[in-house]
Amino acid sequence: MGGKFLMTGTKEKILRTALRLFAQYGYEAVSVSAIAGELGITKGALYRHYKNKRDIFDSIVERMCRMDVGRARKYEVPEEVFEKQPQAYRNTAVSRIRAFAEAQFRFWTTDEFARDFRRMLVLEQYGNPEMAALYQKILAGGPVSYMEDLFRELMGQGALKKADPRLLAVEFYAPFYLLMSLADAAADEMEKAESAKLLTTHLEQFMERNATA
Repeated sequence: MGGKFLMTGTKEKILRTALRLFAQYGYEAVSVSAIAGELGITKGALYRHYKNKRDIFDSIVERMCRMDVGRARKYEVPEEVFEKQPQAYRNTAVSRIRAFAEAQFRFWTTDEFARDFRRMLVLEQYGNPEMAALYQKILAGGPVSYMEDLFRELMGQGALKKADPRLLAVEFYAPFYLLMSLADAAADEMEKAESAKLLTTHLEQFMERNATA
């Protein structure tokens, strides 16, 4: 997720404060009054920047999507689903997959905006169908399907050994999410860094087992 998509002043503070509250208490439980109160402003002042709570939420999702595209572009992996960019999947270098996965891990575990967004989705996914769909698209089924398509095309190009691409995608991502949880629970930065090191080791071994060269 390359590039900085930041607003300035009050509008940025509203966005970040709202997301922090959503991550702590859940989207449904946080009112516009609560957001304004946390910032020490009136609801009227908040409404000068966002129409309502939904407008704040949509702005959060929009930023995450822009950052996601930016990071994919930076690490030279497909920005869209396979149906929209089939050639990009076929032309991706195997080495870029590891670099991209490491960048993803850093982003989701160290970027405050990303961490709060992820925690909001985790909190809300069981009671809010829209949040559940977003969780699957961004943090579960979506990434697995993305990697499945990438692996299938790379097998077709001879860059990866033949295997079941779906199972391979699950094998690739399962440690990612476990280590992300361990990083969340880390007592200090050293412990968090250990999770990142374990991910790097997993990715190295995965590529050694599955790459043809």
